[in-house]
Amino acid sequence: MRITTLLASLLLAHAAAAQTPLVDLAKPPPTALRFAIVSTAGKHGESSRWTTADGMRMGRESLVLRGQVFEADSAAHAAADGMLDRVTVRGFTPNGDAAESFAITAGRATWKSPVDGASVAYTGPALYVAFGGPIDLTADLAERLIASPDKSLALLPAGRASAELLAKATVGEGAARRSLTAYTLTGLSSTPIPIWMDDSGHFFGMIGALSWIRSGYEPDQVALQKVQDDALAKRSPALVKSLLKTPSGPVAFTHVRAFLAGDHFAEDQTVLIDKGVITQAGAAAQVTVPAGAQIIDGRGETLVPGLWDSHMHFPDDAAGPALLSLGVTSVRDPGNNNALTLARAARRAKGELLSPRVYPSVLIDGKGPNTAQVGSVATSQEEALAIVRKAKADGFIAIKLYGTFNPVWVKATAAEAHRLGLHVHGHLPAGMRPSQAIDDGYDEITHIYFVMMQAMPDAVVSRSNGMARFLGPGRYAKDVKLDAEPMKSLIAKMAQRKITVDPTLVVAESLFVPENGDLSPAYAPFVGTLPPAVERNFRQGGFVMPPGVTRADFRASFDKLSQLVGVLHKAGVPIVAGTDGSGMELVRELELYVAAGFTPAEALASATIQTARLVGADTRTGSIVVGKAADLVLVDGDPSKRIGDLRHTRIVMMDGKLMAANALRAAGGFAGRPAFVD
Repeated sequence: MRITTLLASLLLAHAAAAQTPLVDLAKPPPTALRFAIVSTAGKHGESSRWTTADGMRMGRESLVLRGQVFEADSAAHAAADGMLDRVTVRGFTPNGDAAESFAITAGRATWKSPVDGASVAYTGPALYVAFGGPIDLTADLAERLIASPDKSLALLPAGRASAELLAKATVGEGAARRSLTAYTLTGLSSTPIPIWMDDSGHFFGMIGALSWIRSGYEPDQVALQKVQDDALAKRSPALVKSLLKTPSGPVAFTHVRAFLAGDHFAEDQTVLIDKGVITQAGAAAQVTVPAGAQIIDGRGETLVPGLWDSHMHFPDDAAGPALLSLGVTSVRDPGNNNALTLARAARRAKGELLSPRVYPSVLIDGKGPNTAQVGSVATSQEEALAIVRKAKADGFIAIKLYGTFNPVWVKATAAEAHRLGLHVHGHLPAGMRPSQAIDDGYDEITHIYFVMMQAMPDAVVSRSNGMARFLGPGRYAKDVKLDAEPMKSLIAKMAQRKITVDPTLVVAESLFVPENGDLSPAYAPFVGTLPPAVERNFRQGGFVMPPGVTRADFRASFDKLSQLVGVLHKAGVPIVAGTDGSGMELVRELELYVAAGFTPAEALASATIQTARLVGADTRTGSIVVGKAADLVLVDGDPSKRIGDLRHTRIVMMDGKLMAANALRAAGGFAGRPAFVD
């Protein structure tokens, strides 16, 4: 048995040793079932599924996502118990070789993926969940799961998946007409995943910000998205009712450490809230708590304003409780499916959706192979201006320009946005440096690597709408002198004009620092609280190194990007904290700011009052000040000394209404509180 296991391990290791060239990946036959990979911005790739004469399930997928290229195939075989006994994935992603293998041999399941590998006893039916590969593997999992008697399956490497009926719809006309059923899959993600199946039980599509849909039915994506979102929305009012509690009278947080006025911590404070508004805040001995008030003893705990994630592409209803459990009561969404953003805002206003307050931007891009998913695409200056006017009419607060947007159109587009009172931020259109973008009307630069673009070679700047926006700074940033030209003049200009920066240092850290298999520091505290398939993705690692560059180079460049954030802050450039992720990364972002030279109070301000000020909400919220809305978080610990303690939320208050963080965590897909990190 040990020899068999060893041989299987060696075979799997050999299979993963050499990256498969593109020309050697599987070629779909004419009879393959084909899927388009699309978003509201257009087509981004294609995928195929077919079965060979000897019963092998095959998949082949090509995807270009904002310059990131994914090319992969898969081969899978089912055993007598209906579970997969062999899986092979080949190809490449921006993280490197996609090679992955799984096999059941002599009673043991053995796998090797880009992030992990193991061999365990195979004691009962369990379906292997591939780390990567084409949609065929997800489709196969969905088909087997939904066909199972109780719509539930044990998974390998670990966990369990379940399926639940969500909605029905009809697509196509005439002979192409299909009756579809949507299910939600749980156990694979931190939130339910909607999957559409046809009337024969075969995978039809997965609809989201990026959608896989049966080829020929691309026009039905919007309708399916609406049916799916409406069905998910019906689940939300029950969460509002069960988790959001309106106090019957005043609420007093007593004897807390409090972050007051957006700039300092004070010990032994009492903060009184009545009818959703902060009515008193001061030393506990000097605040009179009215009779009958609900008292929350906060000894040893800290009361902070509700946190802001300044860069959160809000994914779905289920994200609301998860974000609130993290203490995030306000979100700035820099680009999304506009129709869904408006629908969610309307439902939240009616009290039908439990969610942070969202301040949305319309993302505007040009047309090309690197067009951003969910972008509103402009192919002319007039189209760009029309998108800006519609953004204002629809109630958006900002526009976000993207990398394929024509740089010639920036000045007029920004001017029109400013005329209408909209904020202008974003990536840099390819060919632009930040100084030019600021001169043409940018109020804010998104992502710290775009600030560093000022010092990048022309060859990087000209292709910054693709992988060059990452690989250029990864290669060259380490050698940039921040106190010399061209960065010196840029930093001075940004400070003088108060140009905001949304650094998303956690994004740069995740792309530049880890090797495949390394546990990202942003997610380490959450290990053990989420489905195993989610936690496996925490080890995805950074981008593969270009020729002539080492991981040490990229890590040195990340250090320089971190230093740049510290230099910008010291110069007086406004910094707002965002994640471009799930929200779990927010406190790690603040930890990186502290490492870059911020005080804990300054870091916390970047995730509270600074973002509130940026969107014009600072007179209503963002700090603990008498007269402001009661958006508050009680945390276990002392973030004035250890900013990471912000992860340990106990009570969340939004607009004066109370929520228990543990109940929010359970509703948001977490199995418990995150771990303490020294």
